[in-house]
Amino acid sequence: MDRLAEDGDTTIAKVMAAVQSSGTHEVQFHDGQGKDQRAVLSIWHATMTVRPPIGKQKQYRHQELQIIYAEEISPPQCRAPVFWKLITNLPVETHTDAVHKHDWYALRWNIEIFFKTIKTRCRIEELGLTTADCLATASHCVALWPGTCRGSRYLRPHRLLPSSRISSRLLERSMPDGKRDHPRNLDFYITAVARLGGYLDPPPTRRRELR
Repeated sequence: MDRLAEDGDTTIAKVMAAVQSSGTHEVQFHDGQGKDQRAVLSIWHATMTVRPPIGKQKQYRHQELQIIYAEEISPPQCRAPVFWKLITNLPVETHTDAVHKHDWYALRWNIEIFFKTIKTRCRIEELGLTTADCLATASHCVALWPGTCRGSRYLRPHRLLPSSRISSRLLERSMPDGKRDHPRNLDFYITAVARLGGYLDPPPTRRRELR
C-alpha cells in the first residue's frame, strides 16, 4: 500500500521513481513448483518522511524511514517477477546496507515454515507445557531450527542439521522402516522431528519457500 511522503503532496512510489539504482543483487529461491530459480534484482533505496493516511494524521506522527525497492531485471515469462518493497527504521546508507536488510526479509519464509511445523506437525499448542515430558517433547520439535535462522536462502537439510546439535542419522533411524527409503529432503527431516513430538499423519504438500 502506497503512503503519503515528504510534505504530504507526494507518495513513496513517486519519490522512489526518481531514485537511481544503487546496484544489483542476485537471489536464489524456489518457485511455486519447487524448482530452483535465480533472479538478479535492481536495488534502490532512499530516506524520506512517511506520513500516516489523511484521516489518521492527528493520531499518528510522521516518521523518517528508509525505503528499499528490489525489482527483478529481465524476469522469465514462466513466473511472476520478484518485486519487494521494504520499509525500515534501521539505517540504510549504502547498497550493502540495503542488501543486508533485503536478506533479513528473505528469512521471513524460514520463520513461517518454522511456525507451521511446530503448530501443525508437532501440535505444540496441544502440549500445554505443563510437565517435564511436555517440555522435552517441545524441545525435540524445535531442535532443528537454529540452522534456518543463520542466513540460509535455501532450506536445505544440511543447513537444518548442525552436527553439534543433532545427528541426521539419529533422525533417519527414528523413522519407521517404510519411510526410511524416502528422499532425504526437507520434508523427510521435518517429519522425523515432528514424529518425536507425536506427529503421525502424512505430511501436507510443502508450500513454496520464496516467491
